[in-house]
Amino acid sequence: MATLILEDGSRYEGTLFGHKAPVTGEVVFTTGMTGYQETLTDPSYCGQIVCMTYPLIGNVGINDLDNESARVRMRGFIVSELCDVPSNWQTRKTLDQYLDEQGVTGLCGVDTRALTKHVRVFGTLRGRIVEGEPTPEDLALARRFEMHDQVKQCTCEAPYEVKGDGELTIAVMDFGLKQGILRSLNRRGCTLRVYPADTPAKAVLDGGCDGVMLTNGPGDPQDNPQAIAAIRELMDAKPVFGICLGHQLMALAMGGRTVKMKYGHHGANHPVKDLARGTCAVTPQNHNYMVDPEHLPAGAVVSHVNWNDQTVEGVRYTDRNAFSVQFHPEACGGPRETSYLFDDFLNMVRAAKQTGGERNA
Repeated sequence: MATLILEDGSRYEGTLFGHKAPVTGEVVFTTGMTGYQETLTDPSYCGQIVCMTYPLIGNVGINDLDNESARVRMRGFIVSELCDVPSNWQTRKTLDQYLDEQGVTGLCGVDTRALTKHVRVFGTLRGRIVEGEPTPEDLALARRFEMHDQVKQCTCEAPYEVKGDGELTIAVMDFGLKQGILRSLNRRGCTLRVYPADTPAKAVLDGGCDGVMLTNGPGDPQDNPQAIAAIRELMDAKPVFGICLGHQLMALAMGGRTVKMKYGHHGANHPVKDLARGTCAVTPQNHNYMVDPEHLPAGAVVSHVNWNDQTVEGVRYTDRNAFSVQFHPEACGGPRETSYLFDDFLNMVRAAKQTGGERNA
């Protein structure tokens, strides 16, 4: 027997699998029905214990194709029913084996419905997974847990390049990127120059680029003052597209504000309305913070809205060649529902290149 104890004293019993070591983190739930391997390898979950709401996990094992990053950054993984005999022609190992290799603690046999409802009512809570009965010290550790500077744990260590066969070069600021973002740009012919999160704007611009992509990443956007300063300069110089954390950092760079949500958006089935096109798309999301609609930057207008809770899902900057979205267009639920945003960005880049890069009027 093992236990998840939350900071409010509530507890959920299960059985350990994977690495089987005590672990402390911020407990969130994700509503995706498929794609648990992509969820595991999403760096935006750095420092968190993730509860899957879909009941059966592990049934297709782990393959060599679906990783969004090189390793698992989350601290713990909670499931209702663990499948230990996967069936898929691409399977290379079981989920249990994979988590053990990655040093991630799993907890199965949990009433994930009850846990999810608890988090929805009381908000995101810190927790600790332990073998057997939790002690008062385990509860104290859960209550003391804090997360900061996760981007530094997830960004690349040095710049690198991904060659493309087109005419555009895009600088990619890596805040904990998902590989799908690189694939979405590269398959459109772009050469990509990927930079660590703390790279100054001058180094990016001196390296040469036609536009700038700001990626997803974990944690509180306000923990990244160097990146915010760089983005402010980049938005004055080049067309910029931000996704998820990149969206939040753009708002902060322009004088807006971000706030922490009650339990965030995590999953692959969040409806988002594109206000200009008048369409609604199913989107993947993973974030605990959002752009505050009451404190938008000057020149910013809301372009997308979450149709569940009316939170800001996209911003267009009318005085710059820049826009951003909170969801993940590289992981479309359709599977192409919001991939048009990459085309919009590259059209913006081409237009700016033709006119010398002037800002929008």
